[in-house]
Amino acid sequence: MINETNMVSVVIPVFNEQGNLDELIRRCLTTCDTLELPYELILIDDGSRDRSVEMITAAAEAHRGKVIGVLLNRNYGQHAAVMAGFAQARGGFVVTLDADLQNPPEEIIHIVAKMQEGYDVVGTVRQNRQDSFLRRMPSKIVNWIVQKSTGVLMHDYGCMLRGYTREIVQAMLQCPERSTFIPVLANAFAHKVIEIPVGHSERLIGDSKYSFWKLINLQFDLLTSITTFPLRLLSVIGGVISAFGIGLGLLILILRVVWGSEWAAQGVFTLFAILFVLIGAQFIGLGLLGEYIGRIYQDVRDRPRYFVRSVVGLDS
Repeated sequence: MINETNMVSVVIPVFNEQGNLDELIRRCLTTCDTLELPYELILIDDGSRDRSVEMITAAAEAHRGKVIGVLLNRNYGQHAAVMAGFAQARGGFVVTLDADLQNPPEEIIHIVAKMQEGYDVVGTVRQNRQDSFLRRMPSKIVNWIVQKSTGVLMHDYGCMLRGYTREIVQAMLQCPERSTFIPVLANAFAHKVIEIPVGHSERLIGDSKYSFWKLINLQFDLLTSITTFPLRLLSVIGGVISAFGIGLGLLILILRVVWGSEWAAQGVFTLFAILFVLIGAQFIGLGLLGEYIGRIYQDVRDRPRYFVRSVVGLDS
């Protein structure tokens, strides 16, 4: 009988990764075989339109009990797919990994070792990151924002290669919100957290599944899931702008008295510029409020995060 307390569950969301799946599964199985612990490899197909479903199903049939395929009925997004994998995972040690092979599966060994030492969450920091500047710079900004908002000094929230104990996974599964950012959510429940360096490779096959707009949406998910500080910041910005407007109005009044009405007529375009700044600030504030209200609306409807079409590869 399998001792699930010492079992390792490797959770991998998959979306149109047919070019990487064979190598991914081979390397994961080879790595997990060296752990000398029971393990399961859970591949969640997030509505792929290529041959990923067929390949996952074939691997699950060939390695029944070791490779499990969770097939979602459509694309729900990476974090929803990971939560679907968490719901299926049985292990006491749960490791998440991207399917693009940019993070080597061989690092699973080091993550499991740290959890065996008693850490609840094992984060990773990508060394010699091979992404473009346009991907690295926003990531640095987001990491800084999260550090300041949560007070948890972790340096690479964007790396999917992470480890969570069973207690942390169960706590996350009890959270009903639809828009969530798993690394931040996990840290909210963790007692002992550590980061370790891991390798990072260039993507050799396929393209990144995060378009520009998906990255923007991910940042909003991150921001709204960790803090209400932006809402408070709106009041501060509003107060500063109001004070600036009052001061500028007094300055214009004084200059009109000193220099006469002819000078005041020449300030029309300045006033229009100020007006546009104020209107822009209002729309930014309304947009931010809309993001929070939209996410509240999604949570109030209480719809499932995902719908599982079928699960393949389970022991009978």
